[in-house]
Amino acid sequence: MTEPREEMEFDVVIVGAGPAGLSAAIRLKQLSPDLAVLVVEKGAEVGSHILSGAVIDPTGLDLLLPDWRERDTPIKTAVSADQFLWLTQTAAIPLPGFIMPPLMSNHGNYVVSLGKVCRWLAAEAEALGVDIYPGFAGAELLIEDGVVVGVATGDMGVEKSGEPGPNFARGIALKGKYVLLAEGVRGSLSKRTIAAFGLAKQADFPKYGIGFKEIWRVTDANHRPGLVQHTLGWPLHNLVGGGSYLYHLEDNQVAIGLVVHLDYKNPYLSPFDEFQRLKTHPAIRQTFAGATRLSYGARAISEGGYQSIPKLAFPGGALIGDSAGLVNLPRIKGSHNAVLSGMLAAEHVVTALASGRANDTLADLDAALRAGPIGRDLHKVRNVKPLLAKFGTLLGMGLAGIDMWCMTLFGLSPFGTLRHSQADHTALEPAAQHRPINYPKRDDVLTFDRLSSVFISGTHHAENQPSHLHVADMALQKSSELDIFAGPSTRYCPAGVYEWIGQGDDARFVINAQNCVHCKTCDIKDPNQNLDWVVPEGGGGPNYVNM
Repeated sequence: MTEPREEMEFDVVIVGAGPAGLSAAIRLKQLSPDLAVLVVEKGAEVGSHILSGAVIDPTGLDLLLPDWRERDTPIKTAVSADQFLWLTQTAAIPLPGFIMPPLMSNHGNYVVSLGKVCRWLAAEAEALGVDIYPGFAGAELLIEDGVVVGVATGDMGVEKSGEPGPNFARGIALKGKYVLLAEGVRGSLSKRTIAAFGLAKQADFPKYGIGFKEIWRVTDANHRPGLVQHTLGWPLHNLVGGGSYLYHLEDNQVAIGLVVHLDYKNPYLSPFDEFQRLKTHPAIRQTFAGATRLSYGARAISEGGYQSIPKLAFPGGALIGDSAGLVNLPRIKGSHNAVLSGMLAAEHVVTALASGRANDTLADLDAALRAGPIGRDLHKVRNVKPLLAKFGTLLGMGLAGIDMWCMTLFGLSPFGTLRHSQADHTALEPAAQHRPINYPKRDDVLTFDRLSSVFISGTHHAENQPSHLHVADMALQKSSELDIFAGPSTRYCPAGVYEWIGQGDDARFVINAQNCVHCKTCDIKDPNQNLDWVVPEGGGGPNYVNM
């Protein structure tokens, strides 16, 4: 589009209204109330694209809003019991608490809807004078003379042909003295920023998982507010990393989910169907007797941890939160580090602005993160993911437990620092080396298909817009993704976006972009990196209410 954009200027522009972006905005206004701070959010409203388990560690909130416990917040359900189970196909073996490193304890944590928490943080930010624009997707970095000077929101009303439609509106250029990218996992602007400025040159390969979540309303007899339960083992094969969670919230709601590490080898594996199968385990299904499924969603999770953190600061801004991959994998927690990273970046921005600087590199940010609580949190568990990847779940978790105990007691690891040896997409092996997996048929009571699940996610995209899922080389998709790997996109996608229709030379790759729940798994797991996820028109995607 050649039509000029309207421009708006701010001191700081933040992309993403998740825990990191909102915490950064709040901290900026706490330290310097006169700053003009803008947060843009691609979801239709704050929280609509937020999905997390979630059991939160409140250490970040304690620093950001020390009196939050005296306020009316959605953080109401303290963890009351903490269980860890090893599942076989028919049994659930409790793991005694005393063998777990102290850092794995959930004492003092809270079971929450992270979407509700973000809506509350947004209200706190707005009360301080932060401008929040939901429904506006950050679609393009604005770079001048090698420096990021802002972002442009996506054009609205573009037809599928790529031409402006009758309701066309050009995106807005949002200029800032600093830009903070808080898009979450595998954000499209973050991915391009990392590539453009070489931010990952000194980092290991990024590692990811896909996390599923459903919320159910259960009977009084099956509800235990504050119960936190994690499992390893079945339904996943020992060489497929991952595990499940079961969290009891307030109002008879229970969240169940499964995380599947995306470095799996078998192209026939279907993470969605593994999740559905999980619910049939005798120790799990009893919770859902007489229950009603309320919502469903899925999203990618950063798993690389300490070794995979890219350089945060770039000319004109910084990566924060899960855009930088700050999840503590064994704890399955990242919101505390997201809050802390937003605060840390805000403090460095305020110092820079106070000294008259703008649009430069926050050179001290990276060292401060690694030397501070985030770096310490991730350094303790840095070897968990490499050990799981190398030795499988059973032996790998045993070795990881030893490693975490050594880090806790002595501050040293017997393994040093292990590396992530390959990107997740390169782990996939040709279909000829594996057998198809026959998954049980759904019963539409406890187990479901993808399309009925997408329906209750509230997912919607404007029908006539261009696809936000780009195929770089359609011939390669056919010759490799289908002919060699047997079309894994039809299985790793949790929303039924991808289909292969027809046989042999007549096979055709169909993209049902309207189903996309914005999980980014295709962008990560496609064996040729031939699929590129970009933001659709603002306001599109899932409409998670309490996820």
